This record gives sequence, C-alpha cells and structure tokens, in this order.
Amino acid sequence: MQLVRHSQQTLKTALISKNPVLVSQYEKLDAGEQRLMNEAFQPASDLFGPITLHSQSDWITSHPEAPQDFEQFFSDPYRKIPSPDKHSIYIQSIGSLGNTRIISEEYIKWLQGYCKAYFYGLRVKLLEPVPVSATKCSFRVNENTQNLQIHAGDILKFLKKKKPEDAFCIVGITMIDLYPRDSWNFVFGQASLTDGVGIFSFARYGSDFYSLRYEGKVKKLKKTSSSDYSIFDNYYIPEITSVLLLRSCKTLTHEIGHIFGLRHCQWLACLMQGSNHLEEADRRPLNLCPICLRKLQCAVGFGIVERYKALVQWIDDESAGTPGATPKHSREDNGNLPKPVEAFKEWKEWIIKCLAVLQK
Repeated sequence: MQLVRHSQQTLKTALISKNPVLVSQYEKLDAGEQRLMNEAFQPASDLFGPITLHSQSDWITSHPEAPQDFEQFFSDPYRKIPSPDKHSIYIQSIGSLGNTRIISEEYIKWLQGYCKAYFYGLRVKLLEPVPVSATKCSFRVNENTQNLQIHAGDILKFLKKKKPEDAFCIVGITMIDLYPRDSWNFVFGQASLTDGVGIFSFARYGSDFYSLRYEGKVKKLKKTSSSDYSIFDNYYIPEITSVLLLRSCKTLTHEIGHIFGLRHCQWLACLMQGSNHLEEADRRPLNLCPICLRKLQCAVGFGIVERYKALVQWIDDESAGTPGATPKHSREDNGNLPKPVEAFKEWKEWIIKCLAVLQK
C-alpha cells in the first residue's frame, strides 16, 4: 500500500491559495468553517487523511492527471455555476430501479433526499420515469459478462433534449449496465460538464454482480432489431440493500460534482477521487476533503453546519427520502418502506465529529 501524502504548505496553498482576493474570501468564512477546513493541513487530523493506493490499477496510477487546487477551480472559465433561473438538479430514472413499483419509487426518493442534503440549497426534482425504449439508445449484450448494456452517449443525447429550462443539470440513473463505445467493456457513469447532463448505472453495485451465480446474464440471446427493446422486459434488478444505496449515493454525488467543475481529487481521501474498479470505489469516503468542500461551497453557497445537519437528518429519517414527506402509495402498503441506512453509520459519526469542530 502506498500513501499519497502532501506537505502542510502544499495543502494549505491548495485550499486557501496565494491570491490575495481568494485569501480574503477565505478569511471572511465563519470561524468554525475555517477551523474545519484548516484540518486539511493538520498532520494529526483524524477527520482528513492521505489517499491510499493499493495497486497499480488504482486511478491515480493508471490515469495521470494534473491536480486541481481551489484557485484553479475558481478561475476555470468553463466552469458553470447555478443561477437564480437555473437552480435545480433533475433526476431522470430510466427503466425500473426496483423489483416492484413501490421499491422503485422509494429508492429514487431516497436518492433525491440525499442529493438535496449534499447539494444543500439547490432544488432537486424528479422527472417521470421512462422505459429504455423512450431513449432510442443502442444496446448490446456484453460478451464477457453476458449482461444487458445500454449506450451511455445515446442516453446523454436523450437527456440533453429533455433538460428543463430551470435545470442546472439533469442526471439519468438506471439499473442497466452502461458502455461508452464498442471497444469498452463498461462504464459506471458518464457526464458532460458543458451540457450539464450525466448518466449513471448502479447495476454493478448489487452484491452478486461479480459472482458466478449472477442472475442478470441473458440466458437466451435472441436476435433483435435495433428498435426492438423487448429484451429489456423484466430484466434483472438487484435487491436494494444498504450497501447498494450507499454506493449509489456515492456515484451520484461524485458525478454531479464533476458537472459543478470539480475534477478528480488528488489531495486527500475524498469522494472526488477517481476509481477504476469497485474495490477502489468502496474505499473512497462519502465526504469531500476541505479543498473540494470549499469548491462546492463556492459554487452552491451553503453554510457547512446546515449542510451537515441536513445529511444527518437524511440518515436519521429512515422512512422517507425527504424529511416529513409521505409517499403516495402509503395507503396501499400500510406504511413507508424503511430506508436501509445501516451502511451510513460511520458517515454519520464522522459528520458529528465535524459538527463538533464547527460549533466549538
């Protein structure tokens, strides 16, 4: 295992900058927020640690990129920020997300509630679910895994056409595996910063995807035309577990972070680290490091205390995606579907430690 460790001065400059204007902006932050962010360059910090590399196949080793500090983020001429008339994140589900309509509806509400807390201050709206056929995308059966896949680029074109007027961005989510081009095996997700669109698949986050007993293999491959989407009738959907929900929340917020202009983080252990495989994605924390947190705060304008409290409330409110919301189907199933948040326990404990620093 290898540690990616930067000097205190390097981290301090990456966070605060040497630009007098940006230094002045930092000094105007709430004292508690400065105290938390300053943990970035405290060697003994138990809140923010170095990135760990476990193999040559990890992202930083296999995809060399120039790191992005706060000043580079702030000065990026192509970076888009929400405005009063484009202040909403839209989520578009493609195909079923659960084995029943109720599970599908609740799952997307849980994701909506999480995004609402994570990007605190922005509106997060759900669009009516659409079947795969509505996207008119290309599709295939993966030669290696024998599972269904849909073309990510085609979905992005579909989403771009559907993007509402008040949207900062629109993101598609699906339980069907994605591929970006014929020569690629798969991709977890794909986003376009300039168009403000993204598509993310949670198909590989089920506990059995990489096992020999995976039930999503297409057992009888029938030849179909490019416009016959009947192959997607009753496709396999993994059980919505706490781990799958956590992985989904990670992917969704990481990829939306890219749409805000945050590049892959190379400073500290952070949600915005790149990941090449599921094991590396699982090591990545749910939290942003201080450098990426300052970037997102600059883009959205939230108070960090209020944002962290909203995240804790989302975890504590186990019955619905949005606190106080009542699902439309509650009369049908005599109660809300419990939200599986067991996997978020460490994340909640970490946030409470941060709140203690912020409110000292």
